[in-house]
Parts: sequence; C-alpha cells; structure tokens
Amino acid sequence: MAEEIEIEMEEQDVPVGSIEAKDDFAVAPPGHSLTQDNSKWAWGKPPQDVDPEVVLEKAIRGLKNKKTQQEMQKLLFAGVSVETMVEGYILQGFHEGKFTPDVGLLIKAPLAIVIADMAERNSIPYRMFENNDAGQEGVMDDKTFFRMIKTNNPRMFEYIRESVNQAIRQGNEPLPEETEENFLNMNPPTEETEEEKI
Repeated sequence: MAEEIEIEMEEQDVPVGSIEAKDDFAVAPPGHSLTQDNSKWAWGKPPQDVDPEVVLEKAIRGLKNKKTQQEMQKLLFAGVSVETMVEGYILQGFHEGKFTPDVGLLIKAPLAIVIADMAERNSIPYRMFENNDAGQEGVMDDKTFFRMIKTNNPRMFEYIRESVNQAIRQGNEPLPEETEENFLNMNPPTEETEEEKI
C-alpha cells in the first residue's frame, strides 16, 4: 500500500515529505487524548491543593517574596495588566499540578485585588484589565433598551413614556446628557466689571 502512495505521488510530481504530500486523514481521531495516560503530566495527577483559601494564602505568601515583588513591579511599570499577571499565575499553577482550573478561577478576583493594592501602596501605576473598555463591554445603551422594551413589553413602554410626560408637565424636565468638559466646549471667561470686583 505504501508503494501505491509513493507511485501516486510520483505521478503527481509532488515531492515526498512536502506539505502538499501530507495526507489530511493521517491524524489522530478526536478524543484520542482521552485514551492516553495523562499521569506523566503534573496536571494529570490529583492537585496539591483543592481549597481555594489555601491556594490564595500560598499565592499571597509568594507575593511577599522580595524578588517576586520586584519582578511584579517591573511588569506593572512595563504596562502589563493585573488581569494578565493573574491569568498567567493560574495557568502556571494548573500546569504544575498545584490546583485545578476551577480553584484558579475562584482565586482570580481576590488575587487581582491584592496585586492592585500592593501597586497602590507602592505608588506604581497599573492597569487592572487588558482592554481599556473592559468595564463597558456588553453594556446596553438606552436607545437599544427602549427599542427592545417597546417591541417586547409595550405596556411597560407606555407606562414609562406616560410617567416621563407627566413629570415634564409638572415642570420636571429630564436631565440633559452629561458632556465631558474640555477646552473646546468651555464657556469663554467674561470680563468682570468694576462693580463685580468690589
């Protein structure tokens, strides 16, 4: 059979061992890794710790090491976010068999707060999240909200609209949207008269 494949390759003028000669079906089937013994890897054995509180205490104890603090401060100064540092710690801890991924996710927020607190105490500028708009991701704007409520819950939409109209009739106008004040939209300073100065 191997001879037939080589003959076919020669007929197509494809060099043996090239990317074009690779057989797409000559790979392990899906789920093959589940049939292997993973105990040769640290993450394939039972973890060292399963209690999130114990894992968090060890992580905080490790952060108190002088060398670790210096490396962490360098990373923060270099612009690495706290989120990235914590995720790196969790990935390394799982890979070394110290704890399971679910325990790592449970300690993620408290560990990030501890690192941010250490940065604050040492007056080190830091970024909490990798993306600057991480806190705004997935936030629905008001127009979309009212469009959806008008379509999906018309009775509630009418109630809200009537409440707003009633407030306007009573003299309570809705608040204008806040605009960020900068030098382009500032009011020019007025000259004070002699009477106002006194």
